[in-house]
Amino acid sequence: MEVKYNPDYIHHQDSKVADSIREIVFGMEDGMVSTLGTITGIAVGSQNHFVVILAGLVIISVESISMGIGVYISNLSEFYVLKRKLYEEKKEIEEFPHEEKQELLAIYLKDGWPKDLATTMSETAAKDEKLMFAEMAHHELKIDPNIKRNSWHDGLFMFLAYIVGGLVPLFAYFILPIAIAIKLSIVITLIGLFSLGASTAKYTKGSWVKMGTKVLVLGGVALLVGYFIGTLASSLAA
Repeated sequence: MEVKYNPDYIHHQDSKVADSIREIVFGMEDGMVSTLGTITGIAVGSQNHFVVILAGLVIISVESISMGIGVYISNLSEFYVLKRKLYEEKKEIEEFPHEEKQELLAIYLKDGWPKDLATTMSETAAKDEKLMFAEMAHHELKIDPNIKRNSWHDGLFMFLAYIVGGLVPLFAYFILPIAIAIKLSIVITLIGLFSLGASTAKYTKGSWVKMGTKVLVLGGVALLVGYFIGTLASSLAA
């Protein structure tokens, strides 16, 4: 029998972007916001083209590597913790089979299964150690027993996304006088933030206007802080 499904549903699609959407959005948003807030403050306060570009490149270089490594290490650490929990659960099933069967029965009953069916299900699972392990992993630990984690893949996406995001506000300073570059950098980055938020609607199936506006507003806060500090520093140095 042919199984029909909606090809537009993202869980039926093999999308690397969807799988790494957290790293991509986080990296690009942080790259734009951090770089924009910093270089805007420096540009307003120093009015020095070289200093602004140097600071922007340093921020992008250091932060992209730091974020990429941070994602890799944190994801790998989380993976090891989950694997340890699965190992402990497997040992409990081997050493305390009766107690684990009763625990699984209680979980089924809590989930709303009828008592007779829940009892049959728990007894059936208890007869097969692999099935019992899979059920306890899913229902008690909320972990896929066959969990895999591409930590290096996520770290690479974060690294590249941060670089792309960071270059958005810095680009204007390469080609324009600093006074004009400040304004254009702000405008381009705000458009970039809105576009980034709106693009996630393709995967969340939510309102692209709402998502774009949310990212734009939150990112704008960092801009205001950087601009305020830069203006304050400029006035104090005058």
